[in-house]
Amino acid sequence: MDAYNAFPGNLILAINPRVPFTNIGLFRNQQLVFLKKVLHPESDRKKFNRYADETAYRANQIIKELIANGLPIDDIKIIISRGGLVRPVHAGVYRVNESMLKDLHAGFSGEDVVNLGGLIAHELSLQIPGSSAYVADPVVVDEFEEIARVSGHPEFSRKSVFHALEQKAVARKYAKTVQKKYDELNLIVAQMGNGITVGAHRKGRVIDANQGLAGDGPFSPSRTGSVPIGDLINLCYSGKYTQDQLYSMITIDGGLFAYLGVHDGYSADHMASNGDEKAAFYLKAMAYQVAKTIGAMYAVLAADVDAILLTGGLVNSTVFMEELQMRIRKIAPVHIYPNEEDVESLALNGYYILHGEIAVDDYYPA
Repeated sequence: MDAYNAFPGNLILAINPRVPFTNIGLFRNQQLVFLKKVLHPESDRKKFNRYADETAYRANQIIKELIANGLPIDDIKIIISRGGLVRPVHAGVYRVNESMLKDLHAGFSGEDVVNLGGLIAHELSLQIPGSSAYVADPVVVDEFEEIARVSGHPEFSRKSVFHALEQKAVARKYAKTVQKKYDELNLIVAQMGNGITVGAHRKGRVIDANQGLAGDGPFSPSRTGSVPIGDLINLCYSGKYTQDQLYSMITIDGGLFAYLGVHDGYSADHMASNGDEKAAFYLKAMAYQVAKTIGAMYAVLAADVDAILLTGGLVNSTVFMEELQMRIRKIAPVHIYPNEEDVESLALNGYYILHGEIAVDDYYPA
């Protein structure tokens, strides 16, 4: 039986771009029929100056992968991705329109690989007749209380930039397991992958979170996190680095990569398990900083926390998790979600769109 007959009907394509690869999942309703990590070698990526420039390249690779596996491309009706660094929005699903494309290209709220999501979804929709492009729970979902925006100087305002899709998906999953609604619970959720964000979820709203992309909170496999501001200012005026180099230092070349030369917790954990004391030390230091941020969110929620939820690739690191759990276990019950289920979360939103079970919002007009 060929793929067309095996998976008839309306299909949902979920995509999640990362730096060296793009995760894609093809779903029929809520049934996964194809899952693939489409690799993008550095030799290819270095040809492009900005993430946005990779749009057509990545979209074409995805199309080729689907065709090579005999999948019925013409049956794809919904193409849905993570939302990027656009203007602040409320939680939900958004159509990719011209205004969003413009803001994604410009990096309105910052430059990151996540901006490729909506761009690739739109490019694929142009190549697949009858399909439409959407993003779900962009990283700029903003539910902050006003007090959380105060930075310490009127020139700066704290912004809501965090793993909204992943955090809210895990929070809703936990709520189901305890037979409660998400908006009945107070939760601390830590998404811990290449970047780390910790959110304070109060009755269904994320009222505070660290801005994990550009220098706030714990360091991560790729990001520097909070650094001494005076030292950073001095470095900016030292003449040693350009602005772009400094931004890369903070966003993609910091954290474990700066200390150990690896971009992921799995590699660092493997090093530590094989006797590398330096790797073990920095994994523990990263856990120490995550624990401090969780403690901060405990204070944000006024010590009223039903559970702490941990998710993302780093939960598979033994050294990291032992240190982290030792430091937070007395705050509230800790629950671990070991798999990163981005494509599944996206596909579920696609299912809701397909069956009219969720309101689709219009992004800001052009």
